[in-house]
Amino acid sequence: MGQTIACANQKGGVGKTTTVVNLATALAQVGDKVLVVDLDPQGNATSGLGAGRNPDGRSLYEAIAGTAPLAELVSVTSVPGLSLVPSSIALAGAEVELARLAQRERRLARVLAPVAPAYDYVFVDCPPSLGLLTVNALTAANSVLIPIQCEYYALEGLSKLIATIHLVRDHLNPALQVKGVVLTMYDGRTNLSAEVATEVRRHLGAAVYDTIVPRNVRLAEAPSYGQPVALYAPDSRGAEAHRELADEMRRRDGRGETGTVPPIVLDGLGPGRSTLPAGTARVLGDAEGAA
Repeated sequence: MGQTIACANQKGGVGKTTTVVNLATALAQVGDKVLVVDLDPQGNATSGLGAGRNPDGRSLYEAIAGTAPLAELVSVTSVPGLSLVPSSIALAGAEVELARLAQRERRLARVLAPVAPAYDYVFVDCPPSLGLLTVNALTAANSVLIPIQCEYYALEGLSKLIATIHLVRDHLNPALQVKGVVLTMYDGRTNLSAEVATEVRRHLGAAVYDTIVPRNVRLAEAPSYGQPVALYAPDSRGAEAHRELADEMRRRDGRGETGTVPPIVLDGLGPGRSTLPAGTARVLGDAEGAA
């Protein structure tokens, strides 16, 4: 049985879509069957995979609106084993339309349920908000993957995201787990990146993946060519980092050489002495309180 992973962080520009596109590609390249569901109205995962819109103009919106089964909306990509449910700007109005419907938080879960078992991994690329679309993704998912940019501002919304995860777990999806935290856009030339990474690990512990995704020009260029970095620049540091992240995820899932790592629960996080400015320690302390 496969698993559905929501990639979420309400802070924009933290590498959420980059993580989804390139991690999904790396997993597909080692033989997993992977589906990317683009829930972001901006459609960056759709364009980043070079799949474009369906010829008939339909997208995930039609499935959520109930006018088409999700299975009919799946598109192939240039990566063998990797498929996509494309986004469209129509999703921008979906939250307003869903607000008046019963069971509005479970629309994605219902349309995804018949399709998800056919895949090893289903990644849902969430919009940069904690609105109804993101809540739908968290309700449909087995776990949530949290990319965090190695800069101070990326930490500020962490407490709200963790609080939202716990609310969804308490009221909508009791089985929801935290898949892990991925440190992204790491700049080894700055002390700040190293300090943020150290502080996040201090507070979130085993939830943080060992693999760190660096800032990389090829990684930033790849979407403009409609390709994941593994196709655009397979020897780049960005491509290598996502291959390592895929390997680490598979090992944690018991799909590699080592055993399964127990599910991560962001509860009872111990306090840590901060090496960063007081504001950063306060943000991470708020995240502990939210957990």
